Amino acid sequence: MASWKQLEVHTEDQTPHKWSVSLSEDMFKRFFSLGCPVVHKIFGEGSLFSPLLFGKYFDPSDAFPLWEFESDVLLSNLRSSGKTNIDWFQTDDAYVLKADLSAGVENNTVQFFVENGKIMEISGQWKPKRDQSKTKDWRSGNWWEHGYVRRLEIPGDADWKDTEAYVSNDMFLEVRIPKSSLVSDTPPAPGKGILAKISDHL
Repeated sequence: MASWKQLEVHTEDQTPHKWSVSLSEDMFKRFFSLGCPVVHKIFGEGSLFSPLLFGKYFDPSDAFPLWEFESDVLLSNLRSSGKTNIDWFQTDDAYVLKADLSAGVENNTVQFFVENGKIMEISGQWKPKRDQSKTKDWRSGNWWEHGYVRRLEIPGDADWKDTEAYVSNDMFLEVRIPKSSLVSDTPPAPGKGILAKISDHL
């Protein structure tokens, strides 16, 4: 029977140049082709941390507006072949993300950050740096050589200060971000905002 541990939601992170190095598609292909089995599990097809999770290449260190899309649409091909166990949705009072992290991720390495109330970040290390000097954090360079990340935009009507994140002993993650009762429920006009821009590329 699974037991659950609540993750601390970090809001203060002074790491300089964090995620400043982008993971390009060509770089990822080279890295993945030469990678060990752990790399293939963490960044492989269907993983929360895979750049190919959403059907087309998307650097996981860039913030993705997850809740502006239906999981049934973006994950249709992966689900039909049984290659992913990830879901996201919204209820009347919250935004929810559920994901199986068991492939190559250890329980004690997962960290959860909220950046400026606008971006949530799930990250951790799969390969500790040989030089543990604090002069340069692993996230400030070629982060994929040492860790993993998925950054997601927090919806504008979310009450991010009450965000809760849990991970089970069998490495299943669940995140819940309450909706603010003070924000209007009026949806944006058709063809406006980030959704329209990204839809053009999907």
